[in-house]
Amino acid sequence: MQDTHTSTMSSGSKDSMTETRHYRTANPYELEFGYSRAVRKGPFITVSGTTSTSPLTGVVQHPDSAYEQTRTTFAEIITAIEALGGAKADVVRLRMFVKKEQDAGDVSRALKEVFGEVAPAATMVFGMTFVNPDMRVEIEADAIVL
Repeated sequence: MQDTHTSTMSSGSKDSMTETRHYRTANPYELEFGYSRAVRKGPFITVSGTTSTSPLTGVVQHPDSAYEQTRTTFAEIITAIEALGGAKADVVRLRMFVKKEQDAGDVSRALKEVFGEVAPAATMVFGMTFVNPDMRVEIEADAIVL
């Protein structure tokens, strides 16, 4: 599996406010279930639930560290937003789904390190069951590009 990041456009209009752009990777879950990593419609970018799954191997990276999984996941989210013309500073909301409550400190530390100066709205929910038992964290993001 290749580590490929592609943007495709599908639009009924050339108007940038109604154009829809999709960002896809070689992540096996995107391919298997038929969704995009991120979608931009006008100034809004929505990033799907993202984990530390390697697009190269399909293997969850850092299975024993919620902190490293969170940092890896944030890096992929930022890459997706940048591919659609946004920036980390455009992130307005994060939703963090965490397998175990005891990982809250590690996830919060990574959040502050990566997004502390941006200070987006954020929610953290515990007790999740993910499609792969090695996943400790899954994160969704929303950005607005003005």
